[in-house]
Amino acid sequence: MDRFQAMQVFTRVVDANSFTAAADNLGLPRTTVTTTIQGLERHLQIRLLNRTTRKISLTPDGAAYYEHCRRILTDLEDTESSFHAVAKTPKGRLRIDVPASIGRLILIPRLSEFHQRYPEIELAIGMGDRPVDLAGEAVDCVIRVGELQDSSMVARRIGIFQHILCAAPAYLARHGEPRNLEELQQHRAVHYFSSRTGRIYDWEVIIDGETVELKMQGSVSVNDSDAYVDCGLQGLGLIMPSRFMVQRHLESGALIEILPRLTLPTMPISVVYLHNRHLSPKVRAFVDWVSELFSACSLLSGSHAEDQPSCAFAGKPGAHTLRTLIEQQNMAERVL
Repeated sequence: MDRFQAMQVFTRVVDANSFTAAADNLGLPRTTVTTTIQGLERHLQIRLLNRTTRKISLTPDGAAYYEHCRRILTDLEDTESSFHAVAKTPKGRLRIDVPASIGRLILIPRLSEFHQRYPEIELAIGMGDRPVDLAGEAVDCVIRVGELQDSSMVARRIGIFQHILCAAPAYLARHGEPRNLEELQQHRAVHYFSSRTGRIYDWEVIIDGETVELKMQGSVSVNDSDAYVDCGLQGLGLIMPSRFMVQRHLESGALIEILPRLTLPTMPISVVYLHNRHLSPKVRAFVDWVSELFSACSLLSGSHAEDQPSCAFAGKPGAHTLRTLIEQQNMAERVL
């Protein structure tokens, strides 16, 4: 048995979730794919896949073997690519992981541009905030917010995460708008908690150059950025998201900025990859492209101004004010 080919066949079956689709992708008869997987399982003396008439799924041993195969195949592909001429088009499967909000609002809307520039790169995009083991999970690079803690990684800073304090007009109509820090702490907030530890993240503000934690009261906690913003839109409490996540809601008047003169901390946004990935043409291509994308977005580059267009949310700021929004809402309630 050609174990290298068997690894390729196995990973294609898992990626396609189908023996037939994997056979078509590889240009092999389906019977060859089936006998290859069976031979691989006999050689390893473990079951890799659970098979039913409708679907296949990885066994725990199969999942572990898949990650090892993916890493080996990726390393081989990167090694071969590093010896190609620089002028050659980067190609191959590139697996990345990004926060859901950045993926949905920033990367996905511009993916067609990436594929026009690099048509031979196959992108596999994971979206989440959990820590990712790049080596163990065969992930090429990740985009993360915050300072890099792992010295075995390379981090290239590509942007700034700018917080903003805001609330829905409905919430402010019921509870009033805080005018200072003391009043702010009397309000309720939507909490965000860590997917890994379950710990709620406290709010932070900058006072006289010092970072101060605020322990806000609240009745709702989430661990998803979209859900966090949605809770704020429903008036469940004040929220402190990144500005790029809510810019369109600020422009439409669905959210109102609170205490705009309050100084909030910023965090770096970086693209992170392993030391042994930095020579890969496909990783370098993605890193360069995403750096250009973030630098052109005022909400992520740290150059935001009121009269500047803002990447995916270009447009004129909403003309609504808190007073007019509350008056409109009260009028609607009287009519009803």
